[in-house]
Amino acid sequence: MSAVPESPAGWRLTPQRRRALILAVLVGVLAFWHIAVTAFGVSHLIFPGPAAVAKAVYDLFATGEIWPHLWVTLYEILMGFAVGALAGFVLGALIGQSALLEAVLYPYVVAFQTVPKVAIAPLFVLWFGFDTTSKVVITATIVFFPVLANTIVGLRSAPRDQIDLMKAFTASTWHVFRMVRLPHALPYVFAGLDIGIVLAVIGAIVGEFVGAQAGLGYLILQRNFSMDAGGMFAILIVLSVIGIVLHAVMKMIARRVIFWADAFADIARGG
Repeated sequence: MSAVPESPAGWRLTPQRRRALILAVLVGVLAFWHIAVTAFGVSHLIFPGPAAVAKAVYDLFATGEIWPHLWVTLYEILMGFAVGALAGFVLGALIGQSALLEAVLYPYVVAFQTVPKVAIAPLFVLWFGFDTTSKVVITATIVFFPVLANTIVGLRSAPRDQIDLMKAFTASTWHVFRMVRLPHALPYVFAGLDIGIVLAVIGAIVGEFVGAQAGLGYLILQRNFSMDAGGMFAILIVLSVIGIVLHAVMKMIARRVIFWADAFADIARGG
């Protein structure tokens, strides 16, 4: 069975072709960026060219300035993701199996989610301080809802006939959850985790913008105050790489845990 997409004309997007296309797009964007900045004579203080940004990235790592801030931000991202994902999964598992809990709790969860996290971030800093704790809490609140919503939808996707069959054989609620509901919910849960791990990067930076003494968001603010646009671009590139790596790791874990989902996808494609 093959997981390689195929167009109606028969052209197959192999991994090698996919990487070549990604590289071609990157080269094209960098070339357009360089030509546009050079042709219009844009000041590097406003919009630096790719060469200036590359030099800023090199300087960040060559001087070692980035490392203590990078570890702080990574801790906030991973810890906030872990707390938010766990809370979202547990509450989602409870709501997904109880219509009463959904009717009572879910409206309040949605109401809390609609509040902009940027607006309440200063309150978290006030309550939890300027250290990493407030950043972890902010990150957790952003990760929480995607995992919660996907868990609920996943648990509700379990086939009713399988649940009724388990109950007919006197299976307990726990056994129904573990053997029927959870396996069907896992693809949805991992979709929520995939969204959450990317949003965790945003949450950590939002927290650092509000108030921090270290972190990549703190470095961005420093570069902003000194009007170092190249340095700001360099840090944004580092954050993008972090997001891409975390997304790839989550995809890899998902393929190992819910391997049957890939198999069913291959069958559906006729692989």
